[in-house]
Amino acid sequence: MSPEAARLRLKTWLCSAIVVISNVAGNFFMKRGMPQHLAPLEYITVLFQPWVALGVLLLIVWLISRMTLLSWADLSYVLPVTSLGYVLVALLGRWLLDERITSTRWAGILLIVAGVALVGGGSAPQTFSRKPEHPS
Repeated sequence: MSPEAARLRLKTWLCSAIVVISNVAGNFFMKRGMPQHLAPLEYITVLFQPWVALGVLLLIVWLISRMTLLSWADLSYVLPVTSLGYVLVALLGRWLLDERITSTRWAGILLIVAGVALVGGGSAPQTFSRKPEHPS
């Protein structure tokens, strides 16, 4: 593997981890900070609650890092690998928010894990560096 390919692979894995972690943490903090009952106009004011604001900030990080990842890695790699976030969100909800997860949902989580293993473990992510369209 060339040094450029190795660098892109490392960059892809690192960015994938940032996408997953910021998505999971952002959604967790949004849920933690949201009151149970809100009137439609109260959604604006709840943005200034500390946990919700942290969640929004992390979801902005998620969006930017996901856009970055999609700019150099195949969509067919990015979506399955970043779907690990669904698994982590379910586990955090169960452990930290005391949410109940049915056996059907656990089965779905196992399918996600199996899909990620097939896509992520089967071959290296197809990353590429973009070459300028008009060489200078």
